[in-house]
Amino acid sequence: QVQLVESGGGLVQAGGSLRLSCAASGTILILINDMAWYRQAPGKQRELVATVTSGGSPNYADSVKGRFTISRDHANHAVYLQMNSLKPEDTAVYYCNADIRHIGDTSYANYWGQGTQVTVSS
Repeated sequence: QVQLVESGGGLVQAGGSLRLSCAASGTILILINDMAWYRQAPGKQRELVATVTSGGSPNYADSVKGRFTISRDHANHAVYLQMNSLKPEDTAVYYCNADIRHIGDTSYANYWGQGTQVTVSS
């Protein structure tokens, strides 16, 4: 059974940095297509923060462009989110998301991590 395990959240002052990590665990016999980070602030809908394709092409929400960097490590089935110049409005639970296929299967399934809290104080 594949799980996405996140780490790296915490409390930081405005202007500070955090690096989120997410890795697929449970089996190495998988292929991962697109990976992404989402976030959900209290009372708001979950929103897309950044995506990275299997080829490494990133895309960002306008609100984080120039401040956040998404990257991935194919060998370790991992995705990262480097967050710089953090603002109080970045406060949210951040979720990792990935399309994963077990080797031998014919289709991808979508997986979510459990979420990690990021709090930015002013």
